[in-house]
Amino acid sequence: MSTGSRFDPAPKQRIDETVTATALVVRRYDSLAVAAFLGIGYLVAFLWALGDLAMRPGATADLIVIEDPLIRMFQRTGPASFEAVALLDTGVVRFLVSPVNIMIGLALAGLVGLNLGLTYLAVVQPAACGIGAGSGVLASVPALLSGTVCCGPVVLIALGIQASGLLLTMFAWLLPLGVLLMGLSLVYVAGKVDIANASV
Repeated sequence: MSTGSRFDPAPKQRIDETVTATALVVRRYDSLAVAAFLGIGYLVAFLWALGDLAMRPGATADLIVIEDPLIRMFQRTGPASFEAVALLDTGVVRFLVSPVNIMIGLALAGLVGLNLGLTYLAVVQPAACGIGAGSGVLASVPALLSGTVCCGPVVLIALGIQASGLLLTMFAWLLPLGVLLMGLSLVYVAGKVDIANASV
């Protein structure tokens, strides 16, 4: 008789759990450290795979900015990369400044960091007795897989593999798919965290 009332609050409850658990990752020093460290690592790997970041020891420190940067920054250079508007040489690292690539990388890095920060909490503060490290590691699988999916085109670019037009068209959908999967992963992992005790 009351079946509808049991299921109606579930989506709202899961969203509330996810928001609360995500805020908890930021409030706790240990989970924030995990999220920040892994998020920064992911961003560096993303920009490195795109070729926007490279080691150039001994290069002369320099900064070059192209003409019409606001227009050219939105021009694609590949299925998952956009035009750089500046080149910064520090004498150790060369950085091609592509605002769109940086924004995409930051969004992905933030999602990956939050997912793995929540996974850390699921391991140290499981939501129920009997849920331990195994569940937390299992909970990280969607985040890791979705990260791989959204970086699929980048991996091909890094390996120099020639892709057909059909394959490149498919890769254009992998980025939003990866973001969606990481969002779903956040909701899933949030349900594995004992929020009440973890916030103490």
